[in-house]
Amino acid sequence: MDPALLRERELFKKRALSTPAVEKRPAASDTGSHKKKKPKVDKESSSGSKHSAELSNGNFNIKTSSGYKFGCLAKIVNYMKTRHQNGDTHFLTLDEILDETKLLDISMKQKQWLMTEALVNNPKIDVRDGTYGFKPKYNLKDKKALLRLLDKHDQLGLGGVLLDDVEEGLPNSAKAIKALGDQIIFVTRPDKKKILFYNDKHCQFVVDEEFQKLWRSVPVDAMDEEKIEEYLKKQGISSMQETGVKKMLPVQKRKKQSAQRKRHFKTHNNHLAGILEDYTDGVPGKK
Repeated sequence: MDPALLRERELFKKRALSTPAVEKRPAASDTGSHKKKKPKVDKESSSGSKHSAELSNGNFNIKTSSGYKFGCLAKIVNYMKTRHQNGDTHFLTLDEILDETKLLDISMKQKQWLMTEALVNNPKIDVRDGTYGFKPKYNLKDKKALLRLLDKHDQLGLGGVLLDDVEEGLPNSAKAIKALGDQIIFVTRPDKKKILFYNDKHCQFVVDEEFQKLWRSVPVDAMDEEKIEEYLKKQGISSMQETGVKKMLPVQKRKKQSAQRKRHFKTHNNHLAGILEDYTDGVPGKK
């Protein structure tokens, strides 16, 4: 073997012996601290659960209770409307309503709120001697009542009646409307809501052609809707107003014409008035 390689080998051994290598092992303190950290996490989780429990019993519970109250009110109103549409128009006590709506788990405070504030002030609930019933816009008993209502609107020039209001106030409205047949005219608004009109068959008559020609010969090009409405009002005739959704046109702002104001300049050296001389026309002659 080459002696130079042997010398380098011996030198390498000496250096290795002079700098011994130590294996890194996990210290006992590190393992103990790792074990101790676990209960800290448990403490944090337990404190978080306690905090959430406090929120559920505190302010958060107040929010949910207020939402629960109004949810109960909406459920009661919808139930009273449904039973009225089905023909059950007799009044109920609050205990009967809570029993039929299965709201028996409400507190006395919420029950008192329903009795003294919520149901009394609700526009869709009618209160009579401690009992409650549904109060529609038009309280209609049968199809004859609906036909009288439409006829009245037609005679007074009030226009038609919304189908939603009829369905709300007339029990079994679909059958009644179907039974009336061609005595009712349906008109669909631009917002897809249907309106019921009375079909006055007395107005269905044949007009002579001479009257039609005279009618069409009257020029109304210079008359706009406002002038026609004003003329009808003077004659004591009320025109039917459009109940559909109106599109709002953007208002064009007028530009204000800025008036030319006279500019005022500040004057200086007012205390020297009468002493100073004006040299705009040239140097004055010596006196």
